[in-house]
Amino acid sequence: MKSKIISYLFIFVILLAVAGVSISMTPTKNLDEVDIHTSNKPVILLTVDSLMSEPLQKIIEEGDAPALSFLMNNGHYLSDVISSYPTMSVTIDSTILTGTYADQHNVPGLIWFNNEGNQMISYGSGMREIWHNGVKNVVRDSIINLNNEHLNPKIKTIYEELADSDIKAASINGLIFRGDTTHHLNVPRMLSFVNLLPKNIEVDGPQLFSLGALSQYNSANDKHKFIWNRMGLNNNFTVSELKYLIEQNKLPPFTLAYLPDLDMKVHKNGPEELKAIKDVDLSIQELLNQFPSWEEAVKEVVWVVMGDSAQSLVEKDKKEGLIDLNELLNDFSFWNKKNPEGQLAIAINERMAYINLIDENMDIDSIIEILKEDKRIGFISWADNNGNYVASPEKETVLSFSTKGDQKDLFNQNWHLEGDLSILDISISEDETIQYSSYPDALARLNGALHSHEGRFIIVDAKPSYEFIEEHSRDHAGGGAHGSLHEVDSIVPLIIAGSDVKPKYNRLVDFKNWLIEIVGPSI
Repeated sequence: MKSKIISYLFIFVILLAVAGVSISMTPTKNLDEVDIHTSNKPVILLTVDSLMSEPLQKIIEEGDAPALSFLMNNGHYLSDVISSYPTMSVTIDSTILTGTYADQHNVPGLIWFNNEGNQMISYGSGMREIWHNGVKNVVRDSIINLNNEHLNPKIKTIYEELADSDIKAASINGLIFRGDTTHHLNVPRMLSFVNLLPKNIEVDGPQLFSLGALSQYNSANDKHKFIWNRMGLNNNFTVSELKYLIEQNKLPPFTLAYLPDLDMKVHKNGPEELKAIKDVDLSIQELLNQFPSWEEAVKEVVWVVMGDSAQSLVEKDKKEGLIDLNELLNDFSFWNKKNPEGQLAIAINERMAYINLIDENMDIDSIIEILKEDKRIGFISWADNNGNYVASPEKETVLSFSTKGDQKDLFNQNWHLEGDLSILDISISEDETIQYSSYPDALARLNGALHSHEGRFIIVDAKPSYEFIEEHSRDHAGGGAHGSLHEVDSIVPLIIAGSDVKPKYNRLVDFKNWLIEIVGPSI
């Protein structure tokens, strides 16, 4: 009994530490030490997690989002911007900040299997997954290793690119933040006491860097970091920190500010969630109110408000809505910490999953045939030295494609295609241009995921209304989930106010070059 009590107390301490109970700290850096100079209008990029076009338009039509409506009416609105793949925050943010897909930035998803290290990499999901993968591992991967090791060091982030031209930038609660300035994190004592994080951590970020309880400038933010608001990784902290920069006249040429709260509400209530969008609007109102008038705010600052991914409503009936990959592939053994010799390692990213073949002697075709038995799967994809392949439970045929070809798509990307184009709902126009429909920018985004990390693996992607699970997964039955290549997860809105410059294409992968153009046209 005593050992059980000790175990429960240990778990309780960890949960309190992760939740941020009774955390109080001083600002990470004195803003007086930061020299800000800009000849152009500063740019503020507000990334609203899981902001979707249809509910956004609905709430504006109902007159319940005055700030968002004002920015739309005084700027430009794009309803059909294409996200990255898989449609999970860390991969999307990596794409925005590097201007590349996962084959180049090397962040495959929220969860992925490191074949070389024979370990599952997780940046945080449900508590069961976090506990299974090791709380310490998850915390260190998300806070330290994601930016320091996993994000491709050979690809520059927007912060690094701007720094090369001596242009200052800020990241507020961004998950991807690698820059050229070293910052010391204020690790709460409880986190270091239970050895979840080292006492002293240094990370490289932009010149101004805020990350909840770990790094802040505004001491008033202490009230936003307790058990009920996730150590400052919330809208209130982000808004308070950004307001402080504006008040202190320390707004740099480029600021990325992350607003995460909407995502949780959509996961719980589904894509029709409206109240949380009203709350986002209230946050933006607070920011606009820092200026003499909202009109003046648009004259002085370029405001960019964007969603990162959309979500699909998952069937409420768990037996129908959840695709259990452990059950579907029960003829094989599964990797876990207690069984590192398992044949398959499954990395669930909600509505897509990586199925990693650890056993080199495994026949990939036999696994694909089993997966094709489940009609809730939209497509199955894999790669070898000769190219990429896509199959469907609805088809006996296969689509193959590679980057080595002279067929061009509407984004001026080159491909070689063979086989059944209908598997990815692809067509060829009269002028021989590759066109996409249900799966936007399908070839580049899928190619990115297929070459995002080492090892043999299969990608499975669910049809709308379905979600993958394995033994330790959190599910969203009756609520919303994302992750897939399908347009229902992939199309997001964009509002630009204060500038007439638009991205080359309506894709997040084009945002880095576009933002640099706005921030510093001479770069």
